[in-house]
Amino acid sequence: MSDTPSQGAGAAAPYGGTAPSAARKPTTLHRLRSMREAGEKIAMLTAYDAASAALLEDCGVDCLLVGDSLGMVMQGHASTLPVTLEQMSYHVACVSRGAPRSWVLADLPFGSYQADVAQAVRSAAALMQAGAQMVKLEGGGWTTPVVAALVERGIPVCAHLGLTPQSVHALGGYRIQGRDEQGAQTLLRQARELGEAGAAMLVLELVPSDLAARVSAEFAGMTIGIGAGARTHGQVLVLHDMLDITLGTKPRFVRNFMLGAGSVRAAVQAYVRDVKSGAFPDEALHGYVA
Repeated sequence: MSDTPSQGAGAAAPYGGTAPSAARKPTTLHRLRSMREAGEKIAMLTAYDAASAALLEDCGVDCLLVGDSLGMVMQGHASTLPVTLEQMSYHVACVSRGAPRSWVLADLPFGSYQADVAQAVRSAAALMQAGAQMVKLEGGGWTTPVVAALVERGIPVCAHLGLTPQSVHALGGYRIQGRDEQGAQTLLRQARELGEAGAAMLVLELVPSDLAARVSAEFAGMTIGIGAGARTHGQVLVLHDMLDITLGTKPRFVRNFMLGAGSVRAAVQAYVRDVKSGAFPDEALHGYVA
């Protein structure tokens, strides 16, 4: 008996794609913008390998984030900082092969865009050539011209404000951002600048729910929350967190979708369903106040 993963008659994905996935239309930036305008929530999860990516696509996840969180989840590091561009490109290629119909975005890892615009363009090009359709970078202010340069060169950009893990040492740890008025105004200003520079998407991590709602109302693109309440245009979680695979204490914004699910597939389907319906996140359980 062969140990090669079987592919059904209707399979289209290289790694065991199934008929439902094969019938799914590709997710595009235009489609994501239409979802925002229609008020349909965007469901995003992290993915690092072809098999998981194929499953997530088949369950209806709209966007797959190849995050530098793989440094902690897959490699066992204490932070995202050791992850290299070469490693990111490898995982992007795996995910894009497994989920050819999903919108795949990839983190620019620490040290791959901080030097100057030219470095950022080279690094982003490497991730796009590996299979990403959008790149994500952290921080505001100095990143605005970087975003503009990437967008001018036809590279879609997702910005990331609030808790930015690559700056964890400068931020003094994994702490809620934008709780005071000065911090809130800075985040609002940076979001506005990033949007004007052309960022089509913005991840808001670990910020008060009311602040995330204000940013979402002003930002022209899609806001994706992680610990930012329910009033963003979509949600993202680390796959291993929501499946309760990650050991140790998890942030309060994480929900264990494996509880009562019976299978990984059912857990992912529950996540998509609850994000779309607005059942997740629950402000009382998963949100933060200023």
